[in-house]
Amino acid sequence: MRTRRFALAALSLLLFTSGCALKDPPDAAAVQRDSMSNARVPPAWTAEGAVPGPVRADWIDAFGDPALNALVAEAIAYNTNLRVAAARVAQAAALVKVAGGELYPAVSFLARPGGKLGGDGSGLKGWLLSASWEIDLWGRVRYGARAAEDQYASAQADAEYARQSIAALVVKAWFGAIEAQLQYAIAIDMVGHADELRDLAQHRLRVGNGSQIDVKSAAIATQTYRDTARQLKLAREQSLRALELLVGRYPSAEVAVPGALGPLPSMPPSGVPADLLERRPDVIAAQRRISAAFDLAREADAARLPRVTLSAGLLSVSSELFLLQDRDNPSWSLGAGILVPLFRGGALKAQADYRTAEQDQALASYGQIALQAFGEVENALAAEAALHEREGLLTRAVADNASLFDLQTVRYKVGSGDLLAVTQQELAYASSRSGLVRVQSEQRMQLANLYLALGGGIDAVSNVADSGGAPASAAAPQ
Repeated sequence: MRTRRFALAALSLLLFTSGCALKDPPDAAAVQRDSMSNARVPPAWTAEGAVPGPVRADWIDAFGDPALNALVAEAIAYNTNLRVAAARVAQAAALVKVAGGELYPAVSFLARPGGKLGGDGSGLKGWLLSASWEIDLWGRVRYGARAAEDQYASAQADAEYARQSIAALVVKAWFGAIEAQLQYAIAIDMVGHADELRDLAQHRLRVGNGSQIDVKSAAIATQTYRDTARQLKLAREQSLRALELLVGRYPSAEVAVPGALGPLPSMPPSGVPADLLERRPDVIAAQRRISAAFDLAREADAARLPRVTLSAGLLSVSSELFLLQDRDNPSWSLGAGILVPLFRGGALKAQADYRTAEQDQALASYGQIALQAFGEVENALAAEAALHEREGLLTRAVADNASLFDLQTVRYKVGSGDLLAVTQQELAYASSRSGLVRVQSEQRMQLANLYLALGGGIDAVSNVADSGGAPASAAAPQ
């Protein structure tokens, strides 16, 4: 008996040590080569305006606005989309524990009471302590556990990108709300100018230098500007509600925003294109999904091979009605079994084919996300350069239109000009002021787009998603 047990233990050790080593998933270079075979990544960004240097990891502070920082922190804490992302990370962490549990023996305890509680009147009572363990010869269990870890890391990276995206949305909503407020103020100012022109037209009519046409035209212009102001007031309220929804508040349009956009931060360092793929959380998540798909495909392949299971048990049993003779009590057993899948109607092969196709899909998705990331950076850089030039042009246009509007108004007062010229110049002045505010707001929004596209992070805890593994407690048996 001892010899047989020793031989069985030796066989178990041999099977365990002869388990095949896991194959490594494709590395970053292979993934980039296979997913972007037609794209040559340049050594530097091609759009003008790129600044050399490392990408900063706390870009919210670049705007120098404590109120904006507080709103971003509030959104991180209460935004509903981020709570969904956090739940997905928790789900992935739990699945890591589920998959890792298969690496350990399964131990169960069964007890049966005697007497009436036995249920069948046999009087049989006792207990059984059993254990079973699949020898992972082909890596099926280990591939599954590693896939779960990759999926967890992918969920972490997705959650971090969602966090950065929400922060960028708050920044853009903040400046959008300030812009809406400024546009409304411009409209109110133009209503005041229109009222002055209407009063001037009525005065000229009373002194005999005007006409009813000028008076009616001025009144119509006043009502038009009032209508524009009402629309802009509604736009302002809607932008405030959008900002409140982002931070998890009730949309009451009561959040306080400043009456000016504040200084424009300087262009941030943008690094080099190649580093983007190792820094942006959504790209990192896509690469970890490739690794998970690779492991799941290998797991499906291993599922078609034989499974060897070791088992052990400790049993104690007795009966009130009959004697159990020639039996050690308690007794124990040790054994091994093999399961060979012979025929499943092609289901196992189909599952392996499905996982292979899933891996191809993950690879294609990575290429799509990576190229989109490059495009977002290049577009944001180009937009910033164009907006900088436009701001200079519109600043001069506003000054020139203001001077010309004053001149046209004076000419109309002294009777050497007509109301039509004044009204047209008033409209040009309002348009240039509105355009300048729009460009200045868009500059700040495009900076937020650029920071998000670069993937540097919003604070010191950003970009921890690619930690390379599961939670420390994930591998502990439960």
